[in-house]
Amino acid sequence: MKEDYYEILEISKSATAAEIKKAYRKKAIQYHPDKNPGDHEAEAMFKKSAEAYEVLSDPNKRSRYDQFGHRAFEGGGGFGGGGMNMEDIFSQFGDIFGGGFGGGFGGFGGGGRRTMKGSNLRIRVQLTLEEIANGVEKKIKVKRKKLAKGTTYKTCATCNGQGQVTRIQNTILGRMQTSATCSTCGGSGQIVDSKPANADVDGMLVTEETVSIKIPAGVVDGMQLKVSGKGNDAPGNGIAGDLLVAIEEKPHDSLQREGDNLHYDLYISFSEAALGTSKEIETVTGKVRIKIDNGAQSGKILRLRNKGIPSINGYGTGDLLVHVNVWTPKSLSKEQKEFFEKMSDNEHFQPNPEKEDKSFFEKVKDMFS
Repeated sequence: MKEDYYEILEISKSATAAEIKKAYRKKAIQYHPDKNPGDHEAEAMFKKSAEAYEVLSDPNKRSRYDQFGHRAFEGGGGFGGGGMNMEDIFSQFGDIFGGGFGGGFGGFGGGGRRTMKGSNLRIRVQLTLEEIANGVEKKIKVKRKKLAKGTTYKTCATCNGQGQVTRIQNTILGRMQTSATCSTCGGSGQIVDSKPANADVDGMLVTEETVSIKIPAGVVDGMQLKVSGKGNDAPGNGIAGDLLVAIEEKPHDSLQREGDNLHYDLYISFSEAALGTSKEIETVTGKVRIKIDNGAQSGKILRLRNKGIPSINGYGTGDLLVHVNVWTPKSLSKEQKEFFEKMSDNEHFQPNPEKEDKSFFEKVKDMFS
């Protein structure tokens, strides 16, 4: 089981954004590979801290993590840092350490040549309740930029392959040296040398690719999954971006979702309510037959255990709540009217709620308990 992100950074779940950043800075300095050469445990903690920070520093990701735990980010390739490499981690340092994590720590971050990362792609995937309940693997066609065959690169002449340009200025305080990312190569240290005629300025071609996306059971509408490395390629043999998959839940014809529970409206006739009956109803795992006892009252709720949606956080499966509604006919034949008129004063047709018959509000309370 993955460690809790708050425990990794040694902070409380109510920690502010400033406290999260401060805790990550401390961990990054403590476990940085340059300070712990050959220490695999330190390297593992360095990566764990970066993964925790990536999620907890983003309000949307943090909200989903607080609600669903690590399962909120499951999907093809993971999410929230599960697919992070060292380049992803060092790219965070510009925000945390104010322009670079260089000097005595190996010159990563704002200083020196850097590996480029391609842009992310975003798609929306519609899922039925059945697919959400059981989990599904989707094969989606995605148009993404890929490095064209035959594209070659050469060292950037502006920065001599360093990825940054250094300038020295004379000031009243003496000679001052400043460094900035090379505007010619964008910090990669390379520029396109040759490329096919149909490729763009970066040597890229738009191609269609079929991507397999594993979607876990229990996802919710609006949740976002990440497929690492399936975004656009990066120039200069860099790292491909990611494919971000937004989940959209399709409305169901007869079932309504409420969290992990499902609701179903079942309509029965007067005679079925009085005599009892059995009905076949639809669930997300197939049809089931339920028994309605004689004397059933409108508003009765039948609970089918574990016939709802599995919890995305691994807390079991919700229930299917069947709401019984006695259907009142809107038009009657002459014989039917005579029958009901005759029975109107009969004691068996007079409302007589029994003590065990709960009120509407009691039923609602039971439903959510």
